[in-house]
This record gives sequence, C-alpha cells and structure tokens, in this order.
Amino acid sequence: MAWPSELSAWTNGLTTYSGEETERRAYELAACLPANTVLTLSGDLGTGKTTFTRGLVRGLGVTGDITSPSFALLNTYQGARQILHVDAYRLKDPAGFDDLLIWDLVTPPWNLIVEWPERVASKLPPDVWAMKIKVVANQGHHFVLQLPTQA
Repeated sequence: MAWPSELSAWTNGLTTYSGEETERRAYELAACLPANTVLTLSGDLGTGKTTFTRGLVRGLGVTGDITSPSFALLNTYQGARQILHVDAYRLKDPAGFDDLLIWDLVTPPWNLIVEWPERVASKLPPDVWAMKIKVVANQGHHFVLQLPTQA
C-alpha cells in the first residue's frame, strides 16, 4: 500500500499555532487514516493531543461532543467509523489496557487513538501510526507522524 502524498507534511513535521489550526489540520488528516488502524499520540501534558483528536474525530464524521478520556480512560464515538479514544496516562501497567476490553469492543471499520502509548505499548499491534507532539517557540505545536514500515 502506498501512502497518500498528503501525508508528507505530517511525516516531515508540521507546526500549528492555534487550537483551531490544529483541529483543522487533524480534520484533513482523517481522510488519510486507514480504517482498522491504531494511531498513537505521544507528547507531554498540554501538547495538544486532545485538540488534535477532536479535529481527527470530526474528520471521521462525529458531530457530538468530543472530550478527553482522562478520567473515563476510554471514550467511544460513532461516525463513518467506530472510534475508540484511550488516555492511558492513569493506567498503572499495560494489563490495565486489557481491562478496557478494547479488542472485544471494536467493530470494523474502526480506529483506535491512544494517548500516552508508552504505558501500554506491549498491548498495541506493531503497525501503529505514531504521532509525536511537542510545544515549540511562539506557542506552536509541532507534529511528526511516523508511519509503519510498508510491506
């Protein structure tokens, strides 16, 4: 499978300077995200993971409220696909991911978005799309997408 050329901005690194711009760009990225794919979001607190997710989930056709699953650990949405959004920050160990029953809940087409994936990495498939996010100068948020190795 060849990756769409629209992904090059993300794989080369893309910087946004407002929440609205982050949401808009993530909304556009949704068209490139294959169904039945895990997208991980890594970055410190306040880097824009939930803002990014809100735009992406809107791009996948969800119209209702989109909130952080920080306390619930898992939010599910239904749009063009089933979207499961996990915040693993409060999980004590990877076994806590199993308690969420993610792989029992998913029905194709789906996407799983995981914040703080380093806490549950052993429970994720090897072919994830990995987004690294950091705050940069001038209140920017810099995003770099690492795609799985193509077969």
